[in-house]
Amino acid sequence: MNELATIIVATTGYKNSRQKTADYILSHPELLADFMKICFEIKNPDHYKACWALELISYEKLEWLQKHLPLICSKSKLLTNESAIRPLAKVLFLLLESHYKKAENGIYFSDSQRQEMIELNFDWLITDCKVAAKVYAMRCLFLLGQEYDWIHPELHTILLKDFSTHTAGYKAASKHILKKIK
Repeated sequence: MNELATIIVATTGYKNSRQKTADYILSHPELLADFMKICFEIKNPDHYKACWALELISYEKLEWLQKHLPLICSKSKLLTNESAIRPLAKVLFLLLESHYKKAENGIYFSDSQRQEMIELNFDWLITDCKVAAKVYAMRCLFLLGQEYDWIHPELHTILLKDFSTHTAGYKAASKHILKKIK
């Protein structure tokens, strides 16, 4: 097992452990491509641990993920492990937020990548994902709906329909998004 794989295997859910893995990648950017592949190797029993670190990396070097958007956009829909989906949902939100802010060093999604994000986030919103992923999905869809006018009405319908069956956290996020849509 190489050093990167060993570090990922040793990662635990504790913040310090996840940060240590993220710091390792941040100090070895040449490993980012291999690291990204591990995030989406669903047959790797530790791929979700790489996703945990990816979220922390995205807070510091979001722009590093630009060249990995093809991988992220095409492989995110294959994830089934909730421990991988939640941090990735957050990363996608940060990426889309950067795209729509159109900052100087902002992230650029192609039209086909935005279409993949629309499909993925609607899937996460309407399937049996955990609440945190659903909340990030609705936030992503709100952002995408600023460009695609059909998204907000669909999002509005789904949020109203599912409102009564979800947790307080989901309801609070739904209310916030519904107010923004109106």
